[in-house]
Amino acid sequence: MPIMISEAEVERLLDPDALIAAVANALKALSSGLAIQPLRGVMPFGPSARFDPAQPPGLLFMKPAQIGDALATKLITLVPDNASRGRPTLIATVLLMAPDSGEVLAVIEANALTALRTAAATAVAADALARPDARVVAFLGSGVLARSHARLLRRVRSVRELRVWSRDPGNAARCAQEIGGIACESAEQAVRGADIVCTLSNAAQPILAGRWLEPHAFVAAVGAPRPTWRELDDDAMQYPVVADQREAAEKEAGDVILSGARIYAELGDILLGRVSPPNRDRPVIFKSLGLAIEDAVAARLVYDAALQPIREGGGQR
Repeated sequence: MPIMISEAEVERLLDPDALIAAVANALKALSSGLAIQPLRGVMPFGPSARFDPAQPPGLLFMKPAQIGDALATKLITLVPDNASRGRPTLIATVLLMAPDSGEVLAVIEANALTALRTAAATAVAADALARPDARVVAFLGSGVLARSHARLLRRVRSVRELRVWSRDPGNAARCAQEIGGIACESAEQAVRGADIVCTLSNAAQPILAGRWLEPHAFVAAVGAPRPTWRELDDDAMQYPVVADQREAAEKEAGDVILSGARIYAELGDILLGRVSPPNRDRPVIFKSLGLAIEDAVAARLVYDAALQPIREGGGQR
């Protein structure tokens, strides 16, 4: 029988340093053709069949992948209006399966897993692309991703100052207090002078202007996962764009599609040394779509950690 792993157990079991290393290896495997990852499927849904498909109440994302012994699929619902109801806008579940038999090994509540693996990908990109002395970090967005990014970026850079902006000032203040940061009154105030900028919102229109960026800034564009949504304006997207996956960025990322930006390289190719990182004398953009291989390796880490006490004791599941 498959085991059930709760959000609380994911938080307890998922080691951040192991996760960062696993995500880096997964990105290298993807760029080397050593992982199977179709583009994600997306289906609009709502409480009835009578909704505008162009502006559906919710979206269901289906993301399968295999990398090594990690075979998984993730189901995600995105319902922006949930924020006004006090519920998560993203709800995720991962099914981890055995690659030899296809049997389900674990059903994992994956909101925390998603937030942590997304932040791990940003941490990998920041470590490869941001200046070693980057100290000032700005978050545009004050949800769970801001909290996970604060935690994991501190694993790769000695962060001196964390700034938080949100369209809801109350949320920004609460988030800043929780992560040891400062709340900003405007996005521009947060971004000016920042070494690392992370856009972590559900915005469909740009919230980051390229003219605000420092010449050496590293930007992680994490939100806007749909072809018609974007967080960065054309001025920001003129700079070199590194993607977690080229195909996904070109087909799914509104920031890329609507600006006409060209992908400089996949992050995996830079990590492998096949492509040199962009020069640090101008901003660099990391477009993160959130890959299924990241979910798969994170799920495998959680599963193995959950079974470790049983294996050490010689018991059964």
